[in-house]
Amino acid sequence: MHFPSFTSAVLLQLAFCAVLHGAKWTYSGPEGEHHWSKNYPYCGGTFQSPIDIKSELLRFDPTLRPIEIQNYNLSPNEQLTLGNNGHSVQISLPSKMHISSLPHHYTAAQLHFHWGSSNRAAGSEHMVNSKQYAAEMHVVHFNSDKYPNMSMAVDKSDGLAVLGVLIEVGEFSPAFEQFLKFINGIKYRDQRVQVPGFNIRALLPARLDEYYRYDGSLTTPPCYPSVLWTVFRNHVTISRKQFLALATALYSSHAQDSAPVPLNGNYRKPQLADSRVVLVSFKEGRGLHGTLSLTSPLTRKRIVQQLLVGDLADLADEGLYQLLPSGSEKLHAGKKKDLKNHQSVTLSKSKQQTLNPSLRKKSQTNRSVGKLGLAEDALCYVSLEQRVFHQLKQSHTENQLVHALRDVVFPELNLKSYLDCKSDLALPTIRNILRGRPTDEVLELDRSLTKALMNQKKTSTVIKVKSNQSVPMTNSGSLSPATVPRKPHSQGYPHPWLLPMEWED
Repeated sequence: MHFPSFTSAVLLQLAFCAVLHGAKWTYSGPEGEHHWSKNYPYCGGTFQSPIDIKSELLRFDPTLRPIEIQNYNLSPNEQLTLGNNGHSVQISLPSKMHISSLPHHYTAAQLHFHWGSSNRAAGSEHMVNSKQYAAEMHVVHFNSDKYPNMSMAVDKSDGLAVLGVLIEVGEFSPAFEQFLKFINGIKYRDQRVQVPGFNIRALLPARLDEYYRYDGSLTTPPCYPSVLWTVFRNHVTISRKQFLALATALYSSHAQDSAPVPLNGNYRKPQLADSRVVLVSFKEGRGLHGTLSLTSPLTRKRIVQQLLVGDLADLADEGLYQLLPSGSEKLHAGKKKDLKNHQSVTLSKSKQQTLNPSLRKKSQTNRSVGKLGLAEDALCYVSLEQRVFHQLKQSHTENQLVHALRDVVFPELNLKSYLDCKSDLALPTIRNILRGRPTDEVLELDRSLTKALMNQKKTSTVIKVKSNQSVPMTNSGSLSPATVPRKPHSQGYPHPWLLPMEWED
């Protein structure tokens, strides 16, 4: 496949990224994860990973196929590079390794690990119902149908697919020993050794047909939301001695540094769900009772099309309840903190005006009726960050970069993820869709929204319409189809999805 050569624009974007993102980062202290967004704004943005995979987020998807991987069994004659990059242990992988069961061809690039410490064997990034495992392995692949290498794919919204493997302390693993026996050769940052190839498949669980699937991000700076995550349901085990080799033998500092810094506890804390749901390929087992299936992609398209071109007066008077199958999804109350955080990242109207209107115009164009948000061009996060940063700089509001990027990116990602059945449709996205509608129609709907809002009572977990019917909310203020009232809105109240949110501090 032919790929275009670098252009001056691409080089300029890479230079911008290098200057802006050259900052040191760690997992704790003054450069720890709570400070990442100062230099890496997407780390404070939306669709971040890891997450706590809780039962209330799960949606069974019968169309999910078993993961199919190719050429994972490597010959000992193939040399792999094992390295310490100061943040993790990483193994480079040959390009012949790939995933063949996804919509695109995803080529393997590398695998790496996250783990706890010698006195706390809890270091996985993803949790399952708040259970943290001892460690986690990530096998990183890039979309080679569209991009020539990992570097070009990493900042694209459809760029990466990562296989996540949860690791527990238990039985000895011969497969892990294939590289752990060389770990003393990479004790310090930037050290590398060559190791013989081995069967990478043996590092994965026996069953590749049971997994969690969601849209997320890199778990380290620059935290681009460019990852299609597959986290396997079943964990693998390593012995305590093998775990301690990871937790005690390595340093994040260079060999010549006077004060060695141990490399452990290298995991990011769980991030907000941001209206996302987690698809599961299985529906039997503990914690899955009551897990419901998805609404169909066709129904979701019809809902968005109604928002795009439907009569807004009809929306205000009748709602979209007639389009939604009853009982297809269930919704659980979100935490007050999640709601508050989601509110805090929305730009005020005056701050939104500092952004170039062309960004919003392009966003609306991409969501034409025919494409319904599925634009052929993926979001390029470096380019988007560059444009937004320079626009904010002109108005001397550079400190709003994190919020501005989230305000632009969230509706785009939420809409695409919703149409792919991996999110609920969130209120900011609905408002963004309605921006392209005629002003008089929007104003008419706004009057209905304002009237309805005045009749609402503040609550942290539900929105109450005048008919006293409670409508639960998700973490980021989105509403699930099953919560839509089934009786007509004879009083003229708008569809609950369109109600502005209120919640208690």
